Amino acid sequence: MEGTTNRKSIYSLTLGILSIIIPYIGLVLGIVGLLLSSKSMKEIEKSNQQGRRLSSSGKICSIVGICLQALLIVLLTLSISVYFITDVSP
Repeated sequence: MEGTTNRKSIYSLTLGILSIIIPYIGLVLGIVGLLLSSKSMKEIEKSNQQGRRLSSSGKICSIVGICLQALLIVLLTLSISVYFITDVSP
């Protein structure tokens, strides 16, 4: 199978990019992209396929997406809690 590109590496890059773009659902997409990237790296080492750079890029995008989505969820939680804690009565 030398010369063919590993499909999981393509999927991991796609999910990694989507995890950065799509809010809230991006956290799940990033985790799935990270898992696919790890699996594709192992398959590429065993079968000598192409797609190592795609898999590495997918891993990086997935990690960035997970961090951004986690930060978004933390900021949303903090803003909602501050809204309900503060009392603005005259």
